[in-house]
Formats: sequence, C-alpha cells, structure tokens
Amino acid sequence: MKRRGVEMAFLRSLNLYRGLLLACVFGMGAVVQAFASPHFEAIIIPGKVLEDNPLGDPVQRRVAVFTPKLPRFTSKLLTVYYLPGYGGSSEDFLGPNGDEFAIVFQQLADQGMPLRMVVPDCRNRWGGSQYLNSSAQGNYADYVLDEIIPQLEKHFGTPATPRDRILAGHSSGGFGALRLAMMAPERFGAVVALSPDTDFEVTHKPLAEEHVVKSVTPKQMASYVAPAEEMIRPGSNLVQIMLGLSAAYAPKGPNEPGTFHWLYDEAGQWQSEVWQNWLEEDPVVIARRNPHLFSSYHRIYLDGAEHDEFGAQKGARVLRDLIKPYTRVHFYESPGGHADHIEERLARGLEWVFERKMRPIQGN
Repeated sequence: MKRRGVEMAFLRSLNLYRGLLLACVFGMGAVVQAFASPHFEAIIIPGKVLEDNPLGDPVQRRVAVFTPKLPRFTSKLLTVYYLPGYGGSSEDFLGPNGDEFAIVFQQLADQGMPLRMVVPDCRNRWGGSQYLNSSAQGNYADYVLDEIIPQLEKHFGTPATPRDRILAGHSSGGFGALRLAMMAPERFGAVVALSPDTDFEVTHKPLAEEHVVKSVTPKQMASYVAPAEEMIRPGSNLVQIMLGLSAAYAPKGPNEPGTFHWLYDEAGQWQSEVWQNWLEEDPVVIARRNPHLFSSYHRIYLDGAEHDEFGAQKGARVLRDLIKPYTRVHFYESPGGHADHIEERLARGLEWVFERKMRPIQGN
C-alpha cells in the first residue's frame, strides 16, 4: 500500500508537470501571437456570380483581411475595401508584399484611427478585370458589391450606416473604386483613388497606339482568345494588358460571351466606334455628363504622382474640377512615379477622409 501511495503521488506530480508544461507551451503561443507582426489573413469567398464565367477563370477566391490590434475600449472598426492595380490581387497581400500595408494600418490604429483593410482577388485571364461586369470576362463588379462586401460584413459586422464604407484603390484599382462608387453611391461614404485610370485620352490612348498593339494580326488574336486549354499568351505585357482592357470596356455582348471588339480592324485601321465604347467607362467622361455623381456627404480623395508614367495625375485633376461644386473632393500630387509610396499615399488619403492631419510624402 505504501508503494502504491508513492506511485500515485508520482503520477499526480507527473500530471501536474505535464499540465504546467502545456500551459507554458500554449502560454508562449499566446505571447508569440500577441507580439506577432501585423499581417493579413485569408478568407475564402465562393464567387457564385463568377460561376460559368466565359474565360474559365477560378470561381472561388481568397480575400486578404487585415484587422489591427485594438485597445479594449475601441468599439467601432470601419472597413477600407482596397482594390489593387492591374494584375494585383489579395494573393500579393497574403505574402510579404502585404507587410508594409499592415504596418501602416496598425500605425493608424495606434494613432486613434482603427481601420480594417480588405483586399479582393478580381484577376482574370488577362491579369485584371477593371472591377467591371462584362460578358467578355465575368461580373466582377457584382462580385465585389454583392458577394465580398455582404459576406465580410456578415462575418465582421455591418457598419452603422452605408456611409461608413470606404472604397480605395491604386491605378486600375483607383479606377475600380471610382466606378463602383459611381454605380452605387448610396452604399459608400468615401473614395480614395490613387493614380486612377481616368481621362482615357491621356492615360489609355497612347498605350493603344503603340506599334506592338497596332501590329497584332487576326491569327494572333485568334490564338489569344482561344479556349483556356488552347490559348497562347501574347509575348508582350502591353498587348496582354490591352486584351484585358478590351474585355472590360468593349465586350461584344451576351450572345458572344468571352469575346470583345479590338481597337484595330483586320487591316490595322483604328476603330473609332470601339474607342467610344472605352470612353463610356471613363470616369472623366461620365462626370462631364453628370457631375452630380456624388452627394455633399461623400468625401472623394484623388491623387496622382508628380512623375506619373501614364499621366494619371492629369485626369485626376480634371475629375476633381468636374465634381468639386457638388461634393467634398481633394487632389494631391505626390512625389515620385506611378507606383511609388503607395502605402503612405493611401494612409494620407484616409487621414484626409477622417479630417486628421495629413502626413507629408517624402520623395526619393
């Protein structure tokens, strides 16, 4: 009996040791998690509106979500839906490329401006969908407006009012932010558009007139738009971009899914009527027709780089002047080129939206 008592005491001590060991292990995990660097996490969105898309692109996509570490007394967390530039997606933010954005958003939270950042994946075969619905590519505007936003708000909580939603983006994403807000202005309170694709005569037409675009032959075009298992990708990145823009701006219609009008005919002649289809999506053209796009409660922040390679700052200025009499709008010319200082430029735009002191952007 004495020996059995010693054994039982030993087992109790062993179990206590194991419990302490497990507590230490899990405790260390909690400590590591508490002090982990800011990072994005993935949430899968089914993409029901992308089912049967004409390009056969993936339907289920991952959304990248950054939620800052918050002080206990914080009860309200607004969301910024950020649309990356052409070819970019949530997958970039789920890797090391998202670290700088996460750090900046954590800094904003630490300074009393807590914001969640959501980055969707709206790529297609050509690289980018321009966040538009099109029979030549799929319904990416619906994917953002009717799937991503409602599902994430169901998960995280709906904002107090639709005005608490913020759309932001860079380049093609800046265009997408403006166009989505123009489609559903009642669902958003603010837009931050960095070097957005606007005034296509300045930003897009010079690209369309490049020799490599003009010289695409009918045979090459047939190979580019063939079914996924047969297609041949163009050797030129510019041609691939122009294919993507054509799919977004100039679809042939629902009776010919997956097809679009090219800017040149078989003889290599410019097709003005196709270019007009492009212009119908230009935020500057749309604002000229209806400068009352946004209401007095909207806040629209536009920027463009001083040395923007595509002249995006020019269109942003024009758009500002068109809508300025009817809404609160601000334009800032940042130093550097088209894709420089994006994280800081985004933070500066958000600071303006929330009427905070805006940070200076330092040039290289």
